[in-house]
Amino acid sequence: MSGLIPLLVAAPAVTGLAGYVARDLRTMVPGMAGATTPAPPAPPTPAPHRPRVEYFNLAELTHTDAKGFVRPVERFHVEPWGLYMARAVDGPDSHYFESWLLPELSIRATVTRRNPAHHRVPGYRLDIGEFTRIGPKRWKAVDHYLDVVVRRGRPAELLGVDELLAAHAAGLVETARAHGAFERATSVLDGLAAHDHSVEDWLATRGITLTWM
Repeated sequence: MSGLIPLLVAAPAVTGLAGYVARDLRTMVPGMAGATTPAPPAPPTPAPHRPRVEYFNLAELTHTDAKGFVRPVERFHVEPWGLYMARAVDGPDSHYFESWLLPELSIRATVTRRNPAHHRVPGYRLDIGEFTRIGPKRWKAVDHYLDVVVRRGRPAELLGVDELLAAHAAGLVETARAHGAFERATSVLDGLAAHDHSVEDWLATRGITLTWM
């Protein structure tokens, strides 16, 4: 965590979610100005892991997931703002998976089609990461651990902070990338909050209209 100390020290000047995260962490770092009584024991820290990497091959209609498995893709579609992918999944609660890679915003917007018997409020998952075109027909996604979950009628929720901090502490993520991930998550949450937590309305202000099957 030492590499993130500058962010924590500067917390009062940090706006949005990053400031809240930093202020909470300040109370847990011994000797830091503003530190208070140690927080209650937290859940076990997740095992650190390197950023997950995925590849998308438009020519072969395949998606290589973070574990190296090659999955068939039903449809790819390219727009000026990013890449769309749709493919089937074989899971107990879902049957279809759709994603938009949005390089300019450093996010990946995903919706999962649930099976009829699985009752859950539908919504988006916005993964923070680096998404790039690496060839005429190939794209690459590098996940930066943080996810923003947006469900209809509810405030957005940030996940993955513990994963990012664990990876940084283990030397698997450099400080600049960790800072960048928090800054991007803050920007996403601020944008959603300014548009009543509507992903569509927020993206429309950036000239982006996502389409789904």
